[in-house]
Order: sequence, then structure tokens, then C-alpha cells
Amino acid sequence: MRRLLEIEDLSVTFRSRKQTVRAVREISFSMGREKLGIVGESGSGKSVTGRSILALIPPPGEVSVRRLIFDGIDLKDASDATLRKIRGRRISMVMQDPKYALNPVMTIGRQVGEAYLTHHRVTRSEARRKTLEMLATVRIRDPERVYSAYPHEVSGGMGQRIMLAMMLIPDPDLMIADEPTSALDVTVQLQLLSILDDLVTERRMGLIFISHDLELVASFCNRVVIMYAGQIMEVCDAQKLDQAQHPYTRGLMNCLPRIGGERTELPTLARDPAWLEDAL
Repeated sequence: MRRLLEIEDLSVTFRSRKQTVRAVREISFSMGREKLGIVGESGSGKSVTGRSILALIPPPGEVSVRRLIFDGIDLKDASDATLRKIRGRRISMVMQDPKYALNPVMTIGRQVGEAYLTHHRVTRSEARRKTLEMLATVRIRDPERVYSAYPHEVSGGMGQRIMLAMMLIPDPDLMIADEPTSALDVTVQLQLLSILDDLVTERRMGLIFISHDLELVASFCNRVVIMYAGQIMEVCDAQKLDQAQHPYTRGLMNCLPRIGGERTELPTLARDPAWLEDAL
């Protein structure tokens, strides 16, 4: 499998007058045009990893990386102009909460169309046609009505679909989805995952799916990266996650609630300081 993204020794540090936080600690992984899940507890560095790929870590954050290659392009030493061409156009990122990612005073059609106009030299009528087509692609009923609506007039599930449409309309090669299903009920989650699966397969995209839901990622992705305290504990084949060896991965799986059986207290995860010394 040809590598689409290669990361070697990526670190992200946040410094203040009182303390220094190492959010990501020298992690390395690569991926092709596949669905790669990144899983871990809150604060494990998942979202920071996704944002650092696109150089979206603002001060006081400091990013260092030995190697960051996207489809043969060196992103580590890329100019601002090069990064602007890649962001959105070739690598897109779906943020976690559409209520904060969408502009509340702009119509949905204008926002999605703007993402297309930014990267393609087309007329506004062509952008409108493409926007309506993309809204239909993410299975939004009555695209014409939604095109003229404002973000507060749609549900959370529809808001996530609109974010997908906005990020997909430039036809990227890699999408980073930051917990796109975390605020949705189970039925809407399955609908959104079905849309993502179809689009990734049809467009031959790479997908980084960031989540805290181990079972969800295992059922949806090809491979799973397990993170803890800014480091990678283990990389597993999603279909063989039940054979994971690292005690942290095993601990996460044992903490999952089970339907049926005896009603006992949920187990707690005992953390070992040695995990950070043994991280990949």
C-alpha cells in the first residue's frame, strides 16, 4: 500500500509561565488511502495530533517533527503559501462540534459554496450547483431548503452532515474527522458512518477518524492507533482488536459496559507509569 501520510517523531508542547504540557510526545505512524482510527481518553493528544498535521496549532503551542510527508510533499518545511493550497483542498478537517465550526450569520449554502470557490475558479452559479449536489451526496433531504437555512435552524446530526459536505466539496485526498459522532444518538451515528464509508470508498480517500469510542472505531476503521498521555501505546488491525496485547488497550476494552450478565461495578483502569517508557 502506497503511503499517503508519513509522520515521524511528532511532538506538541504548550508552555505557560506556570507549567509546560507535552500534549504529544514523539509519535510516529504512516497510512495509505485507508480508514485509520485514533483512540484514547480525553487529553490523550488525539485532536492535537490531527491539528498539527495541518499546522493549526496556535501559540503558545510549539510543534516539532522529524518527518512529515503528505503524498510526497514535505509539510515540515512547507511555506505558508504551500500549506494554504493543501489545507481544505487536499487535506480537510471536520471539527468536533458544528455549532462552533459553522458561522452563525452565514447561510449554509454560502458557507459550503465558499469552500468550493476558494479552491476552484468557477462562477457562483456553478458553485451553487456543486453545493446542492454535495448536500444531496451527504443525504440531506431537500437540499434547496437547507441551502438557504442558517446553522441554528438545523439539528446536530444535519450540522455534522453539512460539515462533511463543506470538507468534501473540494475533493480532498485525506480527511481528518475529529469525533464527528460524539454528540449524536446511535441511529444518527450509524447514518453518518455509512455516509463516510461510502464516500471514502468511492473517492479513494484516506480518513483519520478520531474518537474515544473503541468499539465504534474497531467496527468502522481498518487500523487503530491507541494513544495515552500523548504517546502511542499500540497500533492494531481493527478486526483483531480483541487480540491487543498492551495492558492499556486491554484495560480500555475491559472498562466497556456490557449488556446482560451479572450487574457488578464497572472495572477501573489502573495506569502504570512504565507505559510511557515503553510507548512506541
